[in-house]
Amino acid sequence: MTIRLAVPNKGRLQQPTANMLRQGGFSYEKTDRALAVPVRNMDLEVLFVRTDDVAEFVADGVADLGITGIDLLTESGMELEIVEKLGYGRCRLTAAVPKASPIDTLEALRGTRIATSHPATTERFFTEQGIPITTVPLSGSVEVAPKLDIADAVVDLVSSGSTMLVNGLRPITDILESEAVLVGRPDANGQNGTMAQVILTIQSVVAARRKRYVMMNAPAVAVPAIEELIPGFAAPTVIPLAHDGMVAIHSVVDSARIGSVLPELKEAGASGILVLPIDQIIA
Repeated sequence: MTIRLAVPNKGRLQQPTANMLRQGGFSYEKTDRALAVPVRNMDLEVLFVRTDDVAEFVADGVADLGITGIDLLTESGMELEIVEKLGYGRCRLTAAVPKASPIDTLEALRGTRIATSHPATTERFFTEQGIPITTVPLSGSVEVAPKLDIADAVVDLVSSGSTMLVNGLRPITDILESEAVLVGRPDANGQNGTMAQVILTIQSVVAARRKRYVMMNAPAVAVPAIEELIPGFAAPTVIPLAHDGMVAIHSVVDSARIGSVLPELKEAGASGILVLPIDQIIA
C-alpha cells in the first residue's frame, strides 16, 4: 500500500524539508504545480500542502505522516504523535509589548488585547495561567497591531528577534518552543513495511546531522589518549599505516564538540585531521 507524506509547499519549513528528504535518498521530481508526486525508490507519495494544513491531513487519514511545526500542531489541537523532532525551523512563540508600554510581567497582561496568528494556543496558555485576555486573531503582520491600536500586545513567532526589534516590541515571556517535527497518528511507530522505512530513513538523517565523521593519522602510542577524546559508537577504528608506528583513526563525533575537540586531538598527537558530514546514521 502506498504511504503518503504531507510536507510544506512554501514558507520557512519548505526548503529545509526538501533538503532533508534529498539527503535521505527520497528520489522524486517536483514541478511548480505538482500537488503530489511519487517517490521512485519506495512505495511513497509526497503531498505538497500548506504547512497549516499538514496536521489536519494526517488526522483525517489523507496522509499517513506529515512534517509541520510544533506551534502549528499545537494550534491545530489534533491529537497526533510526534514521531521525531527534526532539528530545524527552531523558533519561539513569544508574548511581547511595545517598548514604551508599562507592562513588564506576564501578570500585567491581565485584561489586555493580544494580537496573534495562534489564537487557540494563546488562549489556552493564558487560561492555564489564570490570566484573562482578549485575543485578536490575525493571519499576518501581527507585529504592527499595537501601532494600529487594535491590540495592546502580541504573541508571535520569534527566531532571531530582529523582526520584533524593528517593530519596536519588547518580549515579556515565551509561550512555546517550536521546531519542525515528523508527525503521525498514534500508531505510526508500530507500523511495518514502507511506513517503518520512511520513519527510519528520516530518523537516520536527523541522527547524522548531529554527528561528523573524523579521520586522522597519529602515532600508535597516542591511540589511548585519542580514544578518551573520541570514543565513537563503541571504539574508534584504528588502521595500521605503512609508516612505522603510525595509524589511521576513524571515528564519529558529536558535531557540537568538533570545535573544542580538534585542538585536543592535535595536542594528543593527531595530524592530517579530516572532518566530513554524514548523510545517514542507523545505530
